[in-house]
Amino acid sequence: MNRKISRGGKIIIYLVLLLVAFVMVVPFAWMILTAFKTQSESTQMNPFLIFPTAFRTEAFVQAWEELNFGRLYLNTFAMIFIRIITCVVTSDMAGYAFSRLKFKGSKFAFGLVLFQMMVPEQIFVIPQYLMLSKIHALNTIFSLCFPGLVSAFGVFLMRQAYMNMPRDLEDAARLDGCNIGQTFLFVMSPLTKSSKVALCIFTALFGYKELLWPMIANTDNNMTTLAAALAKINGQHLTRYPELMAASCIACLPMIILYLVFQKQFIEGVANSGSKM
Repeated sequence: MNRKISRGGKIIIYLVLLLVAFVMVVPFAWMILTAFKTQSESTQMNPFLIFPTAFRTEAFVQAWEELNFGRLYLNTFAMIFIRIITCVVTSDMAGYAFSRLKFKGSKFAFGLVLFQMMVPEQIFVIPQYLMLSKIHALNTIFSLCFPGLVSAFGVFLMRQAYMNMPRDLEDAARLDGCNIGQTFLFVMSPLTKSSKVALCIFTALFGYKELLWPMIANTDNNMTTLAAALAKINGQHLTRYPELMAASCIACLPMIILYLVFQKQFIEGVANSGSKM
């Protein structure tokens, strides 16, 4: 009887998972199919017109030439690279300090980090914009990187990683004559490589899909990012859906490749942090 109930429960779970997977895949499939349609086919209300009458690639060519994807990729990857370097370095040191070092005001300081994670990021847009405007740094790569130079999520993730490590490692390092800096640099930090890789993936993902800040800080079309450029395809009176979907497909490729290569670390990062996307 228990086996029958168990099998029935598994069947229900699998059906629910298949339904959820179907709901998540449908928009992605619709994006790909629309990219090969004509403008008239993409705007028809016929629910049975799922596949295009002929698979055309003109939308991909037009999207690539119109948006100058070479420049957009360069801006986006430069922003992601700088954010990853600064975020990992600062988060690694701060996470170790909050988890292993006892100092006055540590709980209050970590509370501020958690507070920054709880409030909407739109609150910081105006102060950050004014700061960059004062130093004349708008429409630059630095302005794209500025909000992500440090990460409250990264500090929290690395703190969780260090808290799961035994203190015997630090005790052994002190017996060997290591000070705090040497213990952190040569003993503890190398043991959190998987968490650092996960943080790199999260930082790249957050930066890649960011839309609001690039549209505000960098109004120059040659200094914007992929996400902001895609938002500008929408016309005032007409939206060219094939070109928009084709550009979206091209923009998705780097993140798909990144996830396929580092999917193990991506999943471990979510599990270790106890958070969700």
